[in-house]
Amino acid sequence: MKSVLKLMACAAVIASVHAPAFAKDLVVGVSWSNFQEERWKTDEAAIKKALEAAGAKYISADAQTSAAKQLTDIESLISQGANALIVLAQDSGAIGPAIEKATAEGIPVIGYDRLIENPKTYYITFDNKEVGRLQAKEVFKVKPSGNYVFIKGGSTDPNADFVFSGQQEVLKEAIASGKVKNVGESYTDGWKPEIAQKNMEQFLTKNNNKVDAVVSSNDGMAGGVVAALEAQGMAGSVPVSGQDGDKAALNRIALGTQTVSVWKDSRELGKKAGEVAVALAKGTKMEALPGTVKFKGGAKGIEMNSVFLTPIAITKDNLNVVLDAGWISKKELCQGVKAGSVKVCG
Repeated sequence: MKSVLKLMACAAVIASVHAPAFAKDLVVGVSWSNFQEERWKTDEAAIKKALEAAGAKYISADAQTSAAKQLTDIESLISQGANALIVLAQDSGAIGPAIEKATAEGIPVIGYDRLIENPKTYYITFDNKEVGRLQAKEVFKVKPSGNYVFIKGGSTDPNADFVFSGQQEVLKEAIASGKVKNVGESYTDGWKPEIAQKNMEQFLTKNNNKVDAVVSSNDGMAGGVVAALEAQGMAGSVPVSGQDGDKAALNRIALGTQTVSVWKDSRELGKKAGEVAVALAKGTKMEALPGTVKFKGGAKGIEMNSVFLTPIAITKDNLNVVLDAGWISKKELCQGVKAGSVKVCG
């Protein structure tokens, strides 16, 4: 009996030694499509903080908008000992072979903010259809009729279509009745502001500047749109939407050249992704993760385990929300804003 108790005691000691060691040895690899957008640095900081709190190590790679590089990046992260992967896909279809390799090796994969339609991956994002709805609602409030332009995201990113479908849900009746006319619609390769600006310039030329509203799917592209409008003396008179809560976009809202940015507090998304990655690496089943729902909205109709965070529409009327949250400083928000024109700026 004594020998049995001694063995049990030894086992307990070994367990207590190895439990924290496992946490310290746990490695989470993050594959970024690029760092072009301001927000990804915020996401990264939140992921790092969550992993640090769990005693896990962070490693990463930047695909620099190359789908081919992202494939090799993921292989590299695996070879470096990643126990879980967080992937912001550059091309959700092209990434398939790398995801299959990871899951075949028992490495859990999180599709971060962009759908990777594979039942073995966990999809974590904000409700992107709701993002589109909020964008269209705020633009429609300002211009309930007229010529609309739609600046969509990258064609290889499922989010571009999710956001656009949300926009169309809101505007379909107005479009069907003829109150709203779609006079320009384009995907934007890589969600790049300079491409959005070029496309907007072409739509302005095509329509002899008779554009009444622009539903742009993110803030970076909205910046390109506003630049095109400014060149024609139209900035501030044409409502423009965006998303992400970029500091430049929030300043444009205060200045009156952008109407709305749908804020997705990426600090919360990054924190959630870090926590989920650690839980999955430790063996927690996807279905058992708090807040998990079944999602079947991708092009292939594959059922996914997912979690959706709630976005918030930020307009001139509620800029205090991002200010109070410490997302942006008053100086950054109110740069160049005329005194008395915006409540939060004084």
